[in-house]
Amino acid sequence: MSKNDEFSRGSAKDSPAGGADRPTISSRLDLFEKRQRGLWRMTFLLLLAVSVGFAVVSWGTIRTLTQRLEPLLPGLVVIVLLFIAYAWKRTQEISELRGLVRGLEQHDAAPPSDRQLDQLFSVISRSQQGYRDLIDSFDDILVALTLEGEIRAVNRSFADLVGANYQQIIGRPLSDFLEEGGGEGEELIRRALPRFLERRHWSGIIQVRLKKQNSVCYYDCVAHAMTRDNQVHGLTVLGRDITALRKNEARFTELFETLQEGIYITTPEGNILDANPALIRMLGYDSKEELLSRRVPELYADPNERTALMEEVERQPSPQAREISLLRKDGTLIVCLNTATSVRDTTGRAIRYQGSVMDVTARRQMERQLHKEQEFARRLVDNFPDLILVVDAHSRYTFVSPRCQEVLGYELAETANMELGGRTHAEDLPLLVALFGDILAGRQSFASQEIRVRHKLGDWRRIRFNFSPLADETGKIEGVVLSGRDVTELKRLEEQLIQAEKLAAMGQMLAGVAHELNNPLTAILGVTELLRDGQGLEESTKRQLELTHRQARRAARIVQNLLEFSRPASPQKRPVDLNSIIERTLQLHEHSLRRNNVEVDFRPQPGFPGAIADANQLIQVFLNLVTNAEQAIREVRESGRIQIRLARVGALISITFQDDGVGIRPESVARLFDPFYTTKRPGGGTGLGLSICLSIVREHGGTIEAEALPAGGSAFTVYLPAAVDQTPDASFGVTPLPASAVLPGSMDPLSGRSVLVLDDEESLRSLLFEGLSTSDLHVDCAATLDEALSFIAVRSPDAILCDLNLSENGGGHLSGKLAAERLLAAAGNRKPALIYMTGELIETPETPGSPGEPRHLQKPFRISDVIALLQELFRSSASR
Repeated sequence: MSKNDEFSRGSAKDSPAGGADRPTISSRLDLFEKRQRGLWRMTFLLLLAVSVGFAVVSWGTIRTLTQRLEPLLPGLVVIVLLFIAYAWKRTQEISELRGLVRGLEQHDAAPPSDRQLDQLFSVISRSQQGYRDLIDSFDDILVALTLEGEIRAVNRSFADLVGANYQQIIGRPLSDFLEEGGGEGEELIRRALPRFLERRHWSGIIQVRLKKQNSVCYYDCVAHAMTRDNQVHGLTVLGRDITALRKNEARFTELFETLQEGIYITTPEGNILDANPALIRMLGYDSKEELLSRRVPELYADPNERTALMEEVERQPSPQAREISLLRKDGTLIVCLNTATSVRDTTGRAIRYQGSVMDVTARRQMERQLHKEQEFARRLVDNFPDLILVVDAHSRYTFVSPRCQEVLGYELAETANMELGGRTHAEDLPLLVALFGDILAGRQSFASQEIRVRHKLGDWRRIRFNFSPLADETGKIEGVVLSGRDVTELKRLEEQLIQAEKLAAMGQMLAGVAHELNNPLTAILGVTELLRDGQGLEESTKRQLELTHRQARRAARIVQNLLEFSRPASPQKRPVDLNSIIERTLQLHEHSLRRNNVEVDFRPQPGFPGAIADANQLIQVFLNLVTNAEQAIREVRESGRIQIRLARVGALISITFQDDGVGIRPESVARLFDPFYTTKRPGGGTGLGLSICLSIVREHGGTIEAEALPAGGSAFTVYLPAAVDQTPDASFGVTPLPASAVLPGSMDPLSGRSVLVLDDEESLRSLLFEGLSTSDLHVDCAATLDEALSFIAVRSPDAILCDLNLSENGGGHLSGKLAAERLLAAAGNRKPALIYMTGELIETPETPGSPGEPRHLQKPFRISDVIALLQELFRSSASR
């Protein structure tokens, strides 16, 4: 039957009957308004409960967040305004419905038109649909139940939860879809129902199991009683799904209990509210209750640390790690890293502190030990004499030791953009790259190579590098470690040693040559002297003999210089004549100077003061200076001039060597006398000459100065202390002999004396026999020791002239001293005077020898020298 039919039947009745229908409609509308008001109240209560619950539960979390959430308040205001607008719209619909109903009541005589009835039912339908949409929009489940548990109404969230539609849910018991998770649902309802009927309100968390899904969920529920005529005939339940929250809480509790870091919650007053087992173990307590009974200040080793920590938390909302020291139960100290934050109430006041504590005592000890090891390694690398380099797989330096500045002149900052091989000599670079690749690829585990590297100043340094691989924690080679030692000076020393060995070999050769030359020179000097002093010679012959004698003496001086230079005697300082030393130096270097067209301007100064010095060492110094001057001239011209001048400067004597050569750069003057420093081209010198010269001169109490001349060239001046009241010695180590003079008549000490000559050189035997025989001496000459012994057996001589190096018949060598001992023994009680003849260098004693000691004759010698020496020996023996 349609609505129009109903209203038609109602209007066909009599008036009283029609009046009875109107109150029925009004009563139904009143009931509708009452239910509507109840629904509004329930909706506002639910909204208020959800808002308050959310604020209470979430307030603490929002306060601890680092983000600024103030914009939530305007957003909440907007949401409330939207809800008011929605409620106002629904109220307008209700007001419209009321107006229609009142209009119907006022037209009692006339039945409502079809238009009015359609309008009325349209308003009612829109209102019911609006409330249904409002309830279905809730994310929380909403259920209306009878006291017997029958479902009267649900929202869409509940239907989605149980997986059924409205027709399958309405009118069925709630137990068909849900059951209490603990299995005690009926018993719990039986116990809780009386109290609910009394209070008509209940809230709490329940655990339910979905029968269709067999899963357990947790809901935070609020239940309100539905009353009619003040009698409870049902209830509405609003439930919020907190399953995820409960799982999070369970996980948090599990995490809280199993964390290795200590977790705590305390009050600003210092009470401990909670602590996890890790913190209890960390502090050495047996139980949580024992720890909770203590106050926070008691756990700090320094109470000021807690005060500073609280002040820091007040200033900085976000947690900050801070190192603190805590006391364990047994009183031991532990170092902890504390991260704390505060929880505040609505007024911003801190109501509790919570945070985590991590024991870093062992870590700090390891860090201290690691720091010690790193400091030790750093100091070791800093003081290590070798250069340490670490190169990665891309040939970039990842570490350079400070020794780099000393070895190569580069600051550490300058090596940041350098690569391996960037300053390596082009000839050594391929080998360096190959070695680096082999080490990096693992083909070699160690390699060593000498490489030339350019110094920052431009010169090349020789570095001996050792290569070894650098591996990561997995054993993969990620770089190469190079340790390099500067062997530049060592190489120079090796070259100098080789040069010294060559010079030593040359010196031995020169000594041998000089020794062999002395014998023929002695014969030449003796023969020319005998012929020159003979009677009946023409003047031209005498002049020729004199020329030959002078040239022989010149050759003898050259041989003497070679001996002194190649095999210098022990240093002996005595008064020396500097004029003679310079002349001897120029004689040694005469050939080289003449060949290179270098003129020497030296003017001897007779009577110039001498110096207390070793003649051979001064010759070495002067020869080095002359050689340097000659080489400086040859660098710039084909010929040149060296000027040598002597001068007196107070108590010192100056000897200046000046040349017109290439000169000296101003920046090199300060380093000229440094060992191994040279301004010559590679291979031109070792850089030790001037350093040795300065050392020799300083041993003599003097010094050497160098200067660059403005007009070009250079000047080196040697300063030596002048000798005081001492006669200079010009013999250069040769024993001084008296002037040759043959005393006439019976005053001659040689008259009637006999002399035995033992020498394996026939020319010397003949010369001595003829030369000494003219002085009324009886001379016996022997070539061997046996022959000399046979002469002594016949006649004991007054003097024996014995060569120090004799040859035997078998081709061997015999010491002259050993032969002289045998001869003296054979002479018996009458000991003859002993004179050794030698071509080697003789060291002249500082004091004259005592009577009876052997004397020496340096070959080549003159017959007059032999006669003078014999006269001296025989005269002294006669006086004794």
